[in-house]
Amino acid sequence: VETCTPHACDSRREYAFVICHWSFVICHWPMNVVRPATLPAALERLAAEPGWMPVAGGTDLLVDWHHKDKTGWKLLDLTPLRRELAAWRFDDGELVLGALTTYWDVMRSREIAERLPLLPEAARQIGAIQIQTRGTWAGNIENASPAADGVPVLMACDARVVLASVRGRREVPLDAYYTGYRQTVRRPDELIVEIRVPLRPRRRQAFFKVGPRAAQAITKAGLAIALDEHAGWRVVANSVAPTVVRCRAVEQALDAGRVPRSLDEIQSLLDQDITPIDDMRSTAAYRRRVLAKLLSAFLSA
Repeated sequence: VETCTPHACDSRREYAFVICHWSFVICHWPMNVVRPATLPAALERLAAEPGWMPVAGGTDLLVDWHHKDKTGWKLLDLTPLRRELAAWRFDDGELVLGALTTYWDVMRSREIAERLPLLPEAARQIGAIQIQTRGTWAGNIENASPAADGVPVLMACDARVVLASVRGRREVPLDAYYTGYRQTVRRPDELIVEIRVPLRPRRRQAFFKVGPRAAQAITKAGLAIALDEHAGWRVVANSVAPTVVRCRAVEQALDAGRVPRSLDEIQSLLDQDITPIDDMRSTAAYRRRVLAKLLSAFLSA
């Protein structure tokens, strides 16, 4: 394990010991772990030696644990940066989530529930309490799963991702953050340091998650919807495309005052932006139809 400050590092190799299933065979993999003491130290490490994997709550890391080669993993453990990156705040008409803000942090806030109710509503349906208390909103974004449940509500609220490196900071709209399946615009020397969510009047909003159960399940099809008094409609779907995706054809129709009424009309609009697949959890046909029914129910309410 290596603990870094901007001026000094003490480097060692860490071995991970895991009991594999019920065989009681102890497996071990050598891996490098760096624990920067400050944000500048973390950014300097990424600039000097790209290839480090940022780790916050570690919940997605453990999902991959049993089916990925861990030899030579280079993990940048961000937990020592909680004082710098865990806090959230309201600032200049926006909610600012730190890179280490957890779902639980948002769920506990009455202020966030009153001003951005979509966020705690989604957070309550992400995993169990153990996941909610460790998992971070930034990690949910960067993991880039098309089934991510935190991303749709953030995208429906026009969130922006703040990336930092030794070169400075830049902001990227969340709806432009993904370039393909499990691919993002984050450069190897950058870290997510903030997520900024505008606090604008929203007349209608909703979050839907369809899965085998209400939580502790990967989404088969999901939908986040918001009607922003200034920006118009946002309709965001997950688990129906290579990335979480805005359904822009639906948004344009609603912004123009054309409210689709029949399921076939809604389906036709959705099909312009979604490309669901058959997999172990569901079928493309099921996902298409369920998404259309969710949207139809919302528009008819």
